Amino acid sequence: MSLRIGDVAPDFVAETTVGKISFHDWIGDSWCVLFSHPKDFTPVCTTELGYMAGLQPEFEKRNCKIIGLSVDPADRHQEWSKDIAEVTGHAPNYPMIGDTDLGVSKLYGMLPADTAGGSEGRTPIDNATVRTVFVVGPDKQIKLMLSYPMSTGRNFDEILRVIDSLQLTANYKVATPVNWQNGEDVIIVPAVPDDEARKQFPEWKSPKPYMRIVPQPN
Repeated sequence: MSLRIGDVAPDFVAETTVGKISFHDWIGDSWCVLFSHPKDFTPVCTTELGYMAGLQPEFEKRNCKIIGLSVDPADRHQEWSKDIAEVTGHAPNYPMIGDTDLGVSKLYGMLPADTAGGSEGRTPIDNATVRTVFVVGPDKQIKLMLSYPMSTGRNFDEILRVIDSLQLTANYKVATPVNWQNGEDVIIVPAVPDDEARKQFPEWKSPKPYMRIVPQPN
């Protein structure tokens, strides 16, 4: 299945470390980060899961839930959590999906739909493509997708930055420029005519006719 930004995130029912969940119901009216892993007890993923646990208060401030996925059973995730806490100082404090039948991985296009069998006997290399971050909005649409190789740890501070941008631009007719950080100037989107823009933004800097720079709205 080929997913794109703007598609509805496929719903599913899965076993997790906190019991069975229905994904869309679990998200509710929140934002969500779903991030996947090719195998338990892998070194790069160990660092990622612990770091995300440490960042969870920041995601909570943004009304954003975290859920992980690995193609191993949920009870094995619980064992891995002990190592994660020992190595990073933070045990996962969010659900971890046990994708033993590879169903979610295939549903989200991280593994080919015709992949046979389940997680048993598969190596991290077999599941190397199960290294994706999905940001899903309260409307259940996919807002962001990022895929990483197994050799490169993910930058979850960047995911927070993107969520700040997504939430801002969902409420105001603005876009955020390169390397934008929360609180910095933003750009009025080109689709807004000048007359309409002035009602919300009385003044702007305009180095080019198509670029109208304003302070970030509150």
